[in-house]
Amino acid sequence: MSLWQSVILIYPVKQPSYTALTPRTRLLVGLGIITWGGLGLLVTDQAEKKFNMVPTERDREKLEEVMPRITIVEREERS
Repeated sequence: MSLWQSVILIYPVKQPSYTALTPRTRLLVGLGIITWGGLGLLVTDQAEKKFNMVPTERDREKLEEVMPRITIVEREERS
């Protein structure tokens, strides 16, 4: 299953509408989506500070309590 088939299963859109676009247009659409996501990541931190939503030390401690812990278990060597 290709990447686009997976995306279409998650976000049902008529496939011919995307594949009917020229390769240059598909490239620009893809770059636009990546740019939108990148800008969102950059702006989110600034918006947190502006709206005074920066996590406190207490919030971080609470998060640490509920985060799953990963324990490394050594395997026995096979002979």
